[in-house]
Amino acid sequence: MKLRIKILSSLLMGTVLLAGCNKDFDQINTNPNTVPFTTPESLLEATVYDVVGNNLTRALRLTHELMQVHVTTVNSDEIHRYVIRPAESDFMWNNWYVQLRNVRDLYDNAKKLEDPGFQGIGLIMEAWIFSLLTDTYGDVPYSEAVKGYPDRIYQPKFDAQIDIYRDLLKKLEDANTILQTSKVYSADVVSRDPLFGKYINMTNTTTGSDNFRLAWRKFGNSLYLRLLMRVAHKTELNAVEKIKEIAETKKSTYPIFANNGESAVLKYSGTAAPYASKFANYRVFDFNGDNGLSQFFINTLNDWGDPRRTVWANESSASNWEGIPSGYAPGQTPERMSTYKSALMTEALLGNILNYAELQFILAEAALKGYFTGDPKTYYEAGVNNAITFWALTVPAGHLAKPGIIWDPVETEAQKLEKIITQKYFTFFFTDFQSWFEFRRTGYPSLPIGPGVQNGGKMPSRFVYPVPVQTLNRTHYQEAVTAMGGDNINVKVWWNK
Repeated sequence: MKLRIKILSSLLMGTVLLAGCNKDFDQINTNPNTVPFTTPESLLEATVYDVVGNNLTRALRLTHELMQVHVTTVNSDEIHRYVIRPAESDFMWNNWYVQLRNVRDLYDNAKKLEDPGFQGIGLIMEAWIFSLLTDTYGDVPYSEAVKGYPDRIYQPKFDAQIDIYRDLLKKLEDANTILQTSKVYSADVVSRDPLFGKYINMTNTTTGSDNFRLAWRKFGNSLYLRLLMRVAHKTELNAVEKIKEIAETKKSTYPIFANNGESAVLKYSGTAAPYASKFANYRVFDFNGDNGLSQFFINTLNDWGDPRRTVWANESSASNWEGIPSGYAPGQTPERMSTYKSALMTEALLGNILNYAELQFILAEAALKGYFTGDPKTYYEAGVNNAITFWALTVPAGHLAKPGIIWDPVETEAQKLEKIITQKYFTFFFTDFQSWFEFRRTGYPSLPIGPGVQNGGKMPSRFVYPVPVQTLNRTHYQEAVTAMGGDNINVKVWWNK
């Protein structure tokens, strides 16, 4: 009996103590000297670095082999033969969605802080990353995505690509408006922006803050044009009308990149923190030990006498730049010739997201197709020149008059478009999946098909959904597959139909 009384007394005392401990627990255990959430600039810095770095590794692993920048010399690696195994899908899907959670937090925290600038930045970041997802896979979770916490949506529905694009364009429209709201930032905050912050003069915080927001407006509107061009042939979203507004009738409302220095590039700092390339810690063999640059890539640069080959490619043993054929037959692995220069492993400009030269080629195509009244030749030639000077190289004398480069007014629209897109292809050097997206949209550049290419000789139109998604979100996965017409590499996404 005495033992029972002692136990009951102990339990009652414990309950009282717990009640006392729970009283005002949140307030007592909150550090008054810290903010209760991560600052937007900290999230921006980490997210940009992670997304660009992971995109770099996929450009090396997938895009450059699919698009004949290089060719593997490992016979069992068949991406250049258009054989893409389902496991390739997991890395991109997982990393992009993880960073989208950070972007959403960036936006939400900026909203709590009543910070319109970083809200606009959050919208641009979300549009950029989601465009990569939907252009790679097609229909993807969007409206219910990254809502595991606090909404507890663990099996999000897949949204149709047309609806995703409609909202991405709206986000970029809203970002351009929001970023016009005045807000003064400290030099410390601006310096955390890995794309534009360290190039903005913050001697006067008001002027510096204006330039900071303007830099992001220019990036957002240049990205706006990229996405508008991708869907301009589809009438549902009135993309052509918006292109005309940005490029011609409302130019002052939609500032865009005006030179190479304004390009969106995560400029790597060699091997030093905080912005070291993902390749900085690779062994040279891991970077280029089992691949050689392709004949298409090298021969085109040779035909043009393009100086970029001097910073991109090693000469072969014959003291010349030479490539190897892509899509070679199994068992007939060619000997490597020119390879990537190992200096690219720490090259600052490999962190390219969207540059001024690409923008000029977008405008050249839009003018060629009559979307606005600009001169396509002017934009094209500006793109050619700036694609070279972007790499701190000098444009060779007479470069614009060379065969294959010269803008010939008597050529057909298709021939002119091929020139634009082929030049654009080289501006995408190590830039995520853009050259593949553009090939699917336009059919250019004209890539040779080797004897070992499978899949009926057809360039894959998308990547399949990751295997874990098929299992863990099966109901919505099956709905998406039915809506798209299947889950294989030849199913075309909405804008590609």
